[in-house]
Amino acid sequence: MSECGGRGGGGSSSSEDAEDEGGGGGGPAGSDCLSPSPAPATASSAGRLRRGLGGASLMARQRPELLCGAVALGCALLLALKFTCSRAKDVIIPAKPPVNFFSPRSPVLDLFQGQLDYAEYIRQDSEVVLLFFYAPWCGQSIAARAEIQQAASRLSDQVLFVAINCWWNQGKCRKQKHFFYFPVIYLYHRSFGPIEYKGPMSAVYIEKFVRRVMKPLLYIPSQSELLDFLSNYEPGVLGYFEFSGSPQPPGYLTFFTSALHSLKKDYLGTVRFGVITNKHLAKLVSLVHSGSVYLHRHFNTSLVFPREVLNYTAENICKWALENQETLFRWLQPHGGKSLLLNNELKKGPALFLFIPFNPLAESHPLIDEITEVALEYNNCHGDQVVERLLQHLRQVDAPVLESLALEAPAQLPDPPLITASPCCNTVVLPQWHSFSRTHNVCELCVNQTAGGVKPSSVSMPQCSFFEMAAALDSFYLKEQTFYHVASDSIECSNFLTSYSPFSYYTACCRTISRGVAGFIDSEQGVFEAPTVAFSSLEKKCEVDAPSSIPHIEENRYLFPGVDMTSTNFTGLSCRTNKTLNIYLLDSNLFWLYAERLGAPSSTQVKEFAAIVDVKEESHYILDPKHALMKLTLESFIQNFSVLYSPLKRHLIGSDSAQFPSQHLITEVTTDTFWEVVLQKQDVLLLYYAPWCGFCPSLNHVFIQLARNLPMDTFTVARIDVSQNDLPWEFMVDRLPTVLFFPCNRKDLSVKYPEDLPITLPNLLKFILHHSDPASSPQNMANSPTKECLQSEAVLQRGHISHLEREIQKLRAEISSLQRAQVQVESQLSSARRDEHRLRRQQRALEEQHSLLRAHSEQLQALYEQKTRELQELARKLQELADASENLLTENTWLKILVATMERKLEGRDGAESLATRKEVRPKQPEPSSTPQLPGSSPPPANVSATLVSERNNENRTD
Repeated sequence: MSECGGRGGGGSSSSEDAEDEGGGGGGPAGSDCLSPSPAPATASSAGRLRRGLGGASLMARQRPELLCGAVALGCALLLALKFTCSRAKDVIIPAKPPVNFFSPRSPVLDLFQGQLDYAEYIRQDSEVVLLFFYAPWCGQSIAARAEIQQAASRLSDQVLFVAINCWWNQGKCRKQKHFFYFPVIYLYHRSFGPIEYKGPMSAVYIEKFVRRVMKPLLYIPSQSELLDFLSNYEPGVLGYFEFSGSPQPPGYLTFFTSALHSLKKDYLGTVRFGVITNKHLAKLVSLVHSGSVYLHRHFNTSLVFPREVLNYTAENICKWALENQETLFRWLQPHGGKSLLLNNELKKGPALFLFIPFNPLAESHPLIDEITEVALEYNNCHGDQVVERLLQHLRQVDAPVLESLALEAPAQLPDPPLITASPCCNTVVLPQWHSFSRTHNVCELCVNQTAGGVKPSSVSMPQCSFFEMAAALDSFYLKEQTFYHVASDSIECSNFLTSYSPFSYYTACCRTISRGVAGFIDSEQGVFEAPTVAFSSLEKKCEVDAPSSIPHIEENRYLFPGVDMTSTNFTGLSCRTNKTLNIYLLDSNLFWLYAERLGAPSSTQVKEFAAIVDVKEESHYILDPKHALMKLTLESFIQNFSVLYSPLKRHLIGSDSAQFPSQHLITEVTTDTFWEVVLQKQDVLLLYYAPWCGFCPSLNHVFIQLARNLPMDTFTVARIDVSQNDLPWEFMVDRLPTVLFFPCNRKDLSVKYPEDLPITLPNLLKFILHHSDPASSPQNMANSPTKECLQSEAVLQRGHISHLEREIQKLRAEISSLQRAQVQVESQLSSARRDEHRLRRQQRALEEQHSLLRAHSEQLQALYEQKTRELQELARKLQELADASENLLTENTWLKILVATMERKLEGRDGAESLATRKEVRPKQPEPSSTPQLPGSSPPPANVSATLVSERNNENRTD
């Protein structure tokens, strides 16, 4: 069978040999049945393969681009496969085993392999546990390591400090905890926790927080400690429990847990919890029953926990205290990244930022007590007796400290405040009557309930309100022209009826002074002293000093010494002004950078600073760094800000002038050098610009050329970056770029460059020559010029004219060269345009050819698809014919076998009949002794064999 199968697969010749052998040798019948059957299938598959290769070769000859594309695609696939298979695999280096993050001698237990299960196990045996989750590569974790170690060295006998490496990929901490930042500090108080600490990574702050977790309740045994607790700036919650009956009275554990809940929700610990066990002390805060809870508030009504409304649970007590708390001021702890913390607080209104060095572990904070006293007085609008009692207690506590400070540093006491204590008087500086006026009118305005014309020195000081003073000011401004006088030393007083009330009068005492006065010098006598140098003399020298300090309002203690200055009006000021301050505290040891941004000196021994920021008014004010930060200076600072016409000067922040070179064509102006540059003995042209202004850099070459053309000894070209340098409001502009011109001798008559005029070199020269002409000055128009002045002026003009003529000649030469360059550029542009037209025509021709080729390609593609479908249909039909022919061959074979069998049977029957006939003829012939053969073993007759051979040859030829 196997040998037959192998031969049948070799081809038609092999099958013929097999058939010849079978026919001649008389092989078994099985060989004749199985040998011809595989030949037709093998021959048909080989024929299909030959036809497919022939069709492919024919198509390649007709369309060689398809062959090229197939070859290129095959090459690309082979190259991609080669590079993909030959590329080296990513080498993954196994992570290095972790090492100790803390020293082995450190009191911190370091689980550097992330054994979180062991940490949970040892936590069960300790009362207070601190878990420090870190990543060894994290810079903040490395910085906090020393702080944690310092805190652990002080508290290791009471608290278990455990550090866990939560970055080791094989540790359980990495698999169970999914932190988004490092380091993370968790505290546990027995079974309560975790309490996450989010404060500064400083040892003192961490230790303070751990101590709060260790002792969340403060025991209050006496009345003095109760007053200390209530007068603190932080809100306080008191619980009254009687321990006489049992060591743990009902509700005590719940109150204890509520204190831990408050630390969990507020990591700053702004709400303090205290416990009272004395019945008499409890009655002072309206606590009668054991288990009652009291929330102290300074200005609003204090509250008792409503047990009949809310369930007495730790969560409810904590939530009730946090929702109803009242804070005098807040501690801010910005983390230094992108945050909206300061922005959200500044949106609430004007803010007073106090930067003080703060030690959380100190037992007493005298400066914070003074700030608390200021905040209590500032917000005590109704004169509450409880607040007065707390203020009295604070003054008694601070008195020894203040005495010691006064003995140690008496020179640090600030100057008396500029504002008057009386709320009924204001100093008003009237505007100039006209632009040529050399005088200012200063009036002292006081509200008076009498109609007599008396001076403010003898006027009694009624306790008037802010609205009365505002009404008096409005009425006064309606009649202000009455008070314009020539310069005089006399003080004139008048009484006027207010425009809002027929029963209210005010007294106005006015005096006229020179505009160049430097200030009020004699504070004891309150007399105006004229300046020794007149303003006109300064104009002749072309030197103008910085703006003179015109007296501000609320400075009337220097004008009218008869007014009583001992009374104070600071109490309840927050309710009498529309500029109520929100007070914020920052630790200067951590956040001094913010103070420097606001204007604090970078090099100072005592890091104390105060600033008021008013976002709505786009301004901020700072307390003079020379004054010590204490109660008196804070009150004066707040009062000066709160009055209607504040005497505080807006603090200006500018760039460092040392970073700009002094010798340069264009002078760079900063906030500090503005007055020095603008008010110098020269004409000054100042350009306002900003880095974000796109049009400003295009003017640089214009101003550089201008600076080269103008003499530097008599003219200055300057510029200022208004995005980095603040200026007084009168020198600010509303658009960029803007050009201002400050002529010599007439700095007060600065001129703005016209907005509708292009900023070019000729226009700037015309603008400067027009406004720098001395003849246009009002002072020179009033004074008749002398002959020498006219001659010198003519010489100067001739010099200017000759200089300008030379510059004009240079400009004409430059213009001619520019015109020649323009002609060359135009010729180049014309040739470029011709080339562009030619390229466009070529482009259109190529596009047309491309469209034709695309249409031809589409037609060929359609023809190819049609031929492909026809070939597929023809192949399918040929396959069907091949299958049918195979079936016919099989049936033909079986028919041949059947015919051969029938022929043998007929031959056997004919043989039997002939034998019978022979027996009848020869009855006594002996029978053959051999074994009878099978019917298929006897050879067929010769004629039958010849017929079968001829038929098989015909079949082979057909195949």
